[in-house]
Amino acid sequence: MAGLSAARHGACGGNGTGAHVQVWRDLAEVPAGFGPSVVTIGNFDGVHRGHVDVLRRMVAGAAAAGCRAVAVTFTPHPAHVHRPRTAPPLLTGDDERLELLAETGLDAVLLATYTLEFAQQTPEQFVRTYLVDALRARTVVVGRDVRFGKDNAGDLATMTALGERLGFRVDVVDDVRPAAAGDAGGEEDVAVHRWRRWSSTWARELLAAGDVAGAARVLGRPHRVRGIVVRGDARGRTLGYPTANLGPDATGMVPADGVYAGHLVRLRHADGRPFAADEPDRRLPAAISVGTNPTFDGQQRRVEAYVLDRDDLDLYGEEVAVELVGRLRGMERFGSVDELLATMADDVRRTREALARA
Repeated sequence: MAGLSAARHGACGGNGTGAHVQVWRDLAEVPAGFGPSVVTIGNFDGVHRGHVDVLRRMVAGAAAAGCRAVAVTFTPHPAHVHRPRTAPPLLTGDDERLELLAETGLDAVLLATYTLEFAQQTPEQFVRTYLVDALRARTVVVGRDVRFGKDNAGDLATMTALGERLGFRVDVVDDVRPAAAGDAGGEEDVAVHRWRRWSSTWARELLAAGDVAGAARVLGRPHRVRGIVVRGDARGRTLGYPTANLGPDATGMVPADGVYAGHLVRLRHADGRPFAADEPDRRLPAAISVGTNPTFDGQQRRVEAYVLDRDDLDLYGEEVAVELVGRLRGMERFGSVDELLATMADDVRRTREALARA
């Protein structure tokens, strides 16, 4: 990571890191004369531990050199534009991703809209328009496998050559890997993955297997599914376990079917006002169900959360995040309501224990 030092960035002569991240959703929103800057490019899905490590080092190096630290990212994910039927599920929606990027200390994030027309830019057109003319890049931070421009024709050699012609340095960062086997994540033999790099793909694999604890180690935090609370069939309330059901537009990869321990975090009131960090009942312990509710012949896959010991909450219309801490069991079909209720009571008990350990 020596390539992220202030010495490599050189003296930018700007104002250094600001106190508040700027978010631009269009190139036209970038202020005239912004920069000089240190820029990195990526999708940053999940903003996992590898992303965070590189971004924080980049921010520190940029600040020491008097530069602004900027990430350029894209919406929708390019894979969802070029191959929508086979594109992987996303770990984070745009709002979650921008909030996580802001936490790294960046001065700004440019969220470029990715379309087939956007993808027709040559490597030089993209670099000149976005990195040089708009952001006045003095340093561009990339991985060794960087690809950009039409048909992914641009690579590290292309970026280096463009930097020599257009006046910026290229810093190459190597993959970030677990420092020890205990950091590798997953319930399987972690030594198998000790040298695997942190990646969005790894987090998706773990979530697909229901291993939310392993995914949290890759991400550096519990995985979230985020959405608006909608009305369901009210069966949980009838059974004594009222649940908050996330709507079909929820973002964040849904893990394997099953029951999980976690939290329900209230983000916005039904009228759109954000919840303050110190507002009462903002973060609540919850038992979370993912699946089709096979006992009652459900067809639609749902994410729903029962807030422990609470039947007085009116959450309809609120934006919430369901944080997944640990998996309790797979989804089951029960022969009777009494059998289901007994298992749900045990789920609540085990949720308390799992959250206490966490």
